[in-house]
This record gives sequence, C-alpha cells and structure tokens, in this order.
Amino acid sequence: MMPLALILKGQGITVSGSDRSNDQGRTPEKFTFLKSQGISIVPQDGLGLTTAYSALVVSSAIEDSIPEVQRAKAIGVPIIKRAELLAQIFDAAHVRIAVGGTSGKSTTTGMLAWILSEYGKNPTVMNGANFLNFVSPQNAYATALVGDEKLFVAECDESDGSIVLYHPTIAVLTNVALDHKPIDDLLPIFDQYLKQSNQVVLNITNNAVKSAFVTQYREKSLIVSLSEADGADIIVTNIIPSLCGSMAEIKDVRTGEGGLLTLQIPGRHNVENALCAIGAAVLAGVPFMESVRLLSRFLGVVRRLQTIKTINNISVIDDFAHNPDKVEASLKSLHETDGRLLIMFQMHGYGPFRLMKDPLLQSFAAGLNQQDIFYMPDVLYLGGSVDKSYTAADFTHELKALGVNACHVPLRADIAQLLRDEAKSGDRIVIMGARDDTLTDFAKSIFP
Repeated sequence: MMPLALILKGQGITVSGSDRSNDQGRTPEKFTFLKSQGISIVPQDGLGLTTAYSALVVSSAIEDSIPEVQRAKAIGVPIIKRAELLAQIFDAAHVRIAVGGTSGKSTTTGMLAWILSEYGKNPTVMNGANFLNFVSPQNAYATALVGDEKLFVAECDESDGSIVLYHPTIAVLTNVALDHKPIDDLLPIFDQYLKQSNQVVLNITNNAVKSAFVTQYREKSLIVSLSEADGADIIVTNIIPSLCGSMAEIKDVRTGEGGLLTLQIPGRHNVENALCAIGAAVLAGVPFMESVRLLSRFLGVVRRLQTIKTINNISVIDDFAHNPDKVEASLKSLHETDGRLLIMFQMHGYGPFRLMKDPLLQSFAAGLNQQDIFYMPDVLYLGGSVDKSYTAADFTHELKALGVNACHVPLRADIAQLLRDEAKSGDRIVIMGARDDTLTDFAKSIFP
C-alpha cells in the first residue's frame, strides 16, 4: 500500500489513509515518513472517509468489518482493491514490466529498477520492499520510484490471484513454490499471467517453471538458467559464493557475449534473481553486458539477508524468509560460509502457518546443522477472525522430533536475551519472518 500511495501522490493525486499498525503505535517512523510526503494518516475508525474521495483503496487483507469499508458502503464511495488500481495504472504505460513468482520478486524488481535507472530510462517502479540503493535521508522508505509514466515496473502478487489483472509487455517468472497457495493452485494463475504477456523471462532453474511453461511459451520466452542444459538463452556457471556476495561467469548464448557477474548480495537464489533482472533489462533495451556491469553496484533490498550489525565477530542478520522455498534458500546461502546459526523465526499468521507447516518443518530440519539453534515466538496476530488451533509451541515440538535444537519462547523480548546470552564469536543471529515491520527493530535491539 505504501509504494502505491507514493506513486499516486507523485502523480498529483490527493492521498489519505489509515492502518491498524498506526493505531497500535507500531513503526511510527513509517507513518511519519508518509506524512512528510504529503499523505495524511487518520485513525482507522471510518471518520476520515468522506464523499470528497473518489475511491477507497483496500489491500487484500482488509475485511468487511473494517470501519472504512462500512463507511464507504454507507456513503457510496467506490471500493477498489489495491491490485486492481495498480493494474489500471500499470496497464496504461507503454512499456510494462511485471515481476512475478513465489520468491525473489522484490529483489528482482529492485535489481531491474537499478539497471533501468542507472541506464537512464527513469522507470516508475512499484515494489514490496525498500531499495537500499535509493534510500537517503530524504527518502527513508524507497519502496517506489516515481519516474516516467510510460515505463512501469511492478512486483505482482500471486497470493490473492491478482497477478492475472496485469497485461505486461515483459513478464518475469522467477519461480513457483508453495507459499500462500499450493503449487497446483498457482500454476493456472501464472499460466494466465504469462498468456496475456507479450514477452516472458522464465527461470528454468526452478523445476516447476521448467516443466509447466517452457514448451508452451518458448516462442516468446527469454530463458535463463544456472545450467547450460535445456536451451537456455542466458546462463551462469562457476558460482563462487562469499559471505557478502557472489561471483560467477555469465553468458548470452545467443550472441556469445559474456563476462564476470559480481553481486554484493549472497546466495545462489540471488544469482537466479540477477539472471531474471538481466533478462528483463535486455528485453527492455539495455545491452547485456551493461546490465551485468550495473548489477555489480546493486546493494539489495531491505530484509533480504541484510546484515544489521556486527559486534565482537557476531553478525545480526535480518531476513524476510517466511515460506519453505525462501527458508531453504536463505539457509543454503548462510551455510555457504562458516559459522553457527541462531535463528529466530516468527510466523506471519495462523492461516499461512496451517498451510505451510509441514514443508516448513522439512525446510528447517534439512537446512539447520546440529550446532544451530532455532527459537520461535508466538505467531504474529494483528486481528481478525482466524483459527488458532496450530501454534508455535506445536511447531517447535515437531521440529525437536526431527532432531533440531528448537525452543518455543512466547515473547520476543525473552528471545532477545537468550540470543545475547548464547551468541559467541563467529555466530550469526538471523531474524526471520514477514508482514511485521517491527522485526527489523527487534534485530537492531539485540545489541543496542
């Protein structure tokens, strides 16, 4: 909602809004920033909505019981979903680049935004995370870029099915894996997304993408892969990982052009994200090796294996991993270098927890070493009607049965003290979870 509000405001539209987190006093600096951009914030009691507004824009998480929704219905203000409005703005652009997939969307969108901006194309960009390259004292929350309305880059969400609202000239599909929906439910959604796109970038390193879409969309596809097999157009080989990045050889098979890809963010999954961003940039008119060169200065996006602090050779890392695929990728990246992991994982809702608990158990059991320690607080609950029958205590009990050193501690504050007491030189403390902006504050508070 924040980047959409910033883009609308940048286009000269009057924007006001409410958020239960603001009413609860959570992340006040975020709402202070929005106010500094000329966006008024009102209590979520319905009283701030009047007939002077042309629409009430709601996220997919907003229920009918929210006062603004009831007020809009009472006074006749149209209600429109966030994705519907974004799709309208997106589809009005001449060049429309959509980034879809169950993992890697925000990082890939950030990479593409950086390449296009540095190449002078001045894109308008809608993202789900903060671009570290664009953060400044004047722009603390760089989740959007307000640029040329004719070139629009958007991260598109599949969790509510809204990705099918977009009609891209270039569609990126990073991967398909279990998240808010089972894979069998996601495949037809992504199929429709690709079907209504002019050109597509497919990452066939992901088996689901490879098996489901390559044959059908090969004629309009630019295919990227971490393997030389299967007729990929752009490939990466000989990846050399490090604690703070990767190096690899990259080649455009079609032209024979190639060179060294250098990334300042770690993990094989980020090499895949880079391939997707480079592929989209090439289709948008940026020369191949220029895209590769520009990515060497990409700093990443907030909360993607982001090192918050290092003290006494102990690193505190903030990470957005919350589904099995993301958890697996993060743990693999972290174990590419030495050091014990102290993981604090907070689940971002009871509904997703019930859906993903079994593959999440497997991801943590397979990804954590014997010396690693797993801590889990109670599940994040921000309100609304929900089945709370499966708990964090249940999860840690099952994780212990799989051989993981796991501990359920209801309150995060108590986990912070346990982490401080346990951490030794060489350890890495990793704070994992989604949807809760206070997780970053928690990471910073471990060693004030």
